[in-house]
Amino acid sequence: MTNVVSLLIGWVLDLLFGDPARLPHPIVWFGKAIAFFEHRLNKGSHRKLKGALVAIGLIIFVYVSTWLLLWSISLSHYSLLISHLAEGVLIFFCLAGTTLIREVREVFLALDRSLDEGRRQVARIVGRDTSELSAQEVRTAALETLAENLSDGVIAPLFWLAILGVPGMMAYKMVNTLDSMIGYKTERYKDFGCWAAHIDDVANYIPARLTALLMAVAALSLSTFRFSLKYGRKHASPNSGYPEAALAGILNCRFGGPHYYFGQLFDKPYIGDNDRELTTADMRIAVRINRLAEILMVFLTAFCLIIKEIWIFNCLFVSLQAV
Repeated sequence: MTNVVSLLIGWVLDLLFGDPARLPHPIVWFGKAIAFFEHRLNKGSHRKLKGALVAIGLIIFVYVSTWLLLWSISLSHYSLLISHLAEGVLIFFCLAGTTLIREVREVFLALDRSLDEGRRQVARIVGRDTSELSAQEVRTAALETLAENLSDGVIAPLFWLAILGVPGMMAYKMVNTLDSMIGYKTERYKDFGCWAAHIDDVANYIPARLTALLMAVAALSLSTFRFSLKYGRKHASPNSGYPEAALAGILNCRFGGPHYYFGQLFDKPYIGDNDRELTTADMRIAVRINRLAEILMVFLTAFCLIIKEIWIFNCLFVSLQAV
């Protein structure tokens, strides 16, 4: 069972290093596996069924293989120490808070140099076409992604860690990777990626709203959460709108609007009413709120893990007394 030591190891590693460019990353392997099956099966008839089998099969495979890996480590002579380290490293791989903040900062720095550099930099973290974006749209895209991926890259993984341990956290990252690669309503993916998108919607339902609440607490603003509830449901996604709306409320700005994805125009509704110019100061506020919300979630996860440990210990104690 995952405990607080493993959580702290993983979180501190993310704070120190972010996503290590030179180390093999499980998410990269997830992406290669998804691409392998998509290229071979996303054709002909029964695409929705084949996509469902691929999505469910990969999620179950990741959960079971992670559980077996940690179980085998627990049998070693130095099981406690190695288990903590192994779980900590896997948690580290599942968190993307530091890398996300770093990338968003780089977007604003690149934009200060030139619009073309800003467009190229923001293209690293968004799926939309960035070639024709204005400076305001580049900043908006970066901050929207910062808010949305606070949920996908930090809060949701920690939520599933608290519920299902490291195997559940890894399985969630497969869910999220499936959605980011094939969960689109384009001609190519609308059938094959249908199940991937719906599973991601379910997996992020609570975390997205929890993210908005944590952001409101971090900003010391109850009205921010009310704002996120008002505008979050207007988003095309059942989940992404809530953290985006929370950040829009904190910054008193407007997100959303039409965007191009894979050459197709998606007319997204606006979130917020104040169409003001965004600045580097807004980015600094957004980064601070992200970090505070992340810290709150780490404490909340640690609390849940401790409660689980106490509950399991009490169950074992009662069982031993009965014997």
